Amino acid sequence: MQSITRLFDIPYYQLENFPSENCFVTKYEGEWTPTSTESYIRQANTVSRALIKLGVEANDKIAVISMTNRTEWNIMDIAVLQLGAQNVPIYPTISEEDYAYILNHSESTYCFVSCAEVLDKVQSIKDQVPSLKGIYSFDKLPGCKHWSELLSLGEDTVLQEEVELRKSKVKPEDLATLIYTSGTTGRPKGVMLTHHNIVSNLLASQPRVPFEQGGVALSFLPVCHIFERMILYLYQYCGINVYFAENLEKISDNLKEIKPDVMTVVPRLLEKVYDKIIAKGAELTGIKKKLFFWAVELGLKYQPYEANGWWYEKRLGIARKLIFSKWKEGLGGNLKTMVSGSAALQPRLARIFGAVGIPVMEGYGLTETSPVVSVNDERNGGWKIGTVGRIIEGVEVKIAEDGEILCKGPNVMMGYYKDPKMTGEVIRDGYFHTGDIGEIDEDGFLRITDRKKEMFKTSGGKYVAPQLLENRLKQSRFIEQVMVVGEGEKMPAALIQPNFEFLGEWAKRHNKKYSNPADLVNDPAVQERIQKEVDEANEHFAKWEKVKAFKLTKEPWTVEGGHLTPTMKLRRKIIKEKYIALYNDIYGHN
Repeated sequence: MQSITRLFDIPYYQLENFPSENCFVTKYEGEWTPTSTESYIRQANTVSRALIKLGVEANDKIAVISMTNRTEWNIMDIAVLQLGAQNVPIYPTISEEDYAYILNHSESTYCFVSCAEVLDKVQSIKDQVPSLKGIYSFDKLPGCKHWSELLSLGEDTVLQEEVELRKSKVKPEDLATLIYTSGTTGRPKGVMLTHHNIVSNLLASQPRVPFEQGGVALSFLPVCHIFERMILYLYQYCGINVYFAENLEKISDNLKEIKPDVMTVVPRLLEKVYDKIIAKGAELTGIKKKLFFWAVELGLKYQPYEANGWWYEKRLGIARKLIFSKWKEGLGGNLKTMVSGSAALQPRLARIFGAVGIPVMEGYGLTETSPVVSVNDERNGGWKIGTVGRIIEGVEVKIAEDGEILCKGPNVMMGYYKDPKMTGEVIRDGYFHTGDIGEIDEDGFLRITDRKKEMFKTSGGKYVAPQLLENRLKQSRFIEQVMVVGEGEKMPAALIQPNFEFLGEWAKRHNKKYSNPADLVNDPAVQERIQKEVDEANEHFAKWEKVKAFKLTKEPWTVEGGHLTPTMKLRRKIIKEKYIALYNDIYGHN
């Protein structure tokens, strides 16, 4: 097989070129359990035969909902796709109401769930989904069929000819998957991506990533999101062995166990890693503490390609030996690169991890673009901190008069499922309108400056780009989440969720007694301290952009609480509704 044109060609390509004994590795009952390329394909074919016996036809929709990434997800994916059916991955953390909506809207016929928590949600709404014929689980759960029943059902190879026939009928331009975007407003939209959309994106992204055959990757970002899913296909295509993290809490342990060479991240994770390391540094004393913060200060000035000159590089060498080598060890010791997507990466994080020796390659894309539009590449001068890299091969980007980023190429979706009106609104004259504002510099690097939909005007007619302010404010260790408000008001202000963990430590150091971290938000000393952080952040902005007032919220902002989407983006409308009393207080509304 010379080339791949459909997603299910990828494992066969790997088998032919670099078969692996550790194609996928998942931890079951405390043991890392590998699945070889050969076993992966064999099981996918077995499940395909079983699905035929269950009556699955081309263009049927099969929902897969998993709390964690795991080998079974990938087997199911190939088994479904090679029948010409579509895989509908669903975020596990969304509400039962959204489960019912997506399963009905997609008319899913079967649903595969990972664990008891997801099963309970699906069971609670299954009577509202007439198209649903059966539910299977990956974990062994009472009262639910186990997915291994399909491995028994499809054991007989008689139907393999039928599987091959169905495979041969799948064209690159056929629909492969429906991905429902979490959306910061309204109902989820079903993004229709073809085999060609994703395959073309994989092939165009491959030259930008320094993946070496036989390398090890740790996968933990939700595979129901196109970013991690495309990367999983790319790992397979490049012959990388993929280990699936147990969960977010165990990432630190998993990094030390498997010592990966590469992993994908979202900025929120890097922020947390950085904050934890800084907190540990703050506990040091004497010369050790001085040395630690000298290294951090140096690291925050880092520039790629030795742009700071020989004297900086000399000091950096010392910092790497004495301090940053320990940071690397904490992340497994072998990590060579991280790929970041989904949200804007603070330049200070790109600098510090670059200084450590684990460069973070930031990219940009959307579900609707399969997803990559541009990405940094450390090699050949292709990395510029503060940008999302150069546009990938075959994709065209132009900047509209109002600054909006428009995109055209084989990676742009077919449209939104059952929604031609909405499709027509975002794809005009062959260009997908991203809703992001940006610019391309003289070296061809794309820079994102804000979300078009999120920019607002104050009553004085001045435009404010909230994301820029929010990213600067989140550099404070006192601030976990922040939303800048002020549309139509006289000035920008902010609703802030403090970092309760750090605030607790700060309170102890200042001998403050409290029964609950949330009680701290009313303490004038806390307000004063956070005001200092806000003042510092404001220095970087024009007079009309500065945050003139803020209110602290007493609870954490979570996905479950409705504050955040599953990809950790702010649900601005909902946050404003939840804290309307604080908002009114800021602006003196009754």
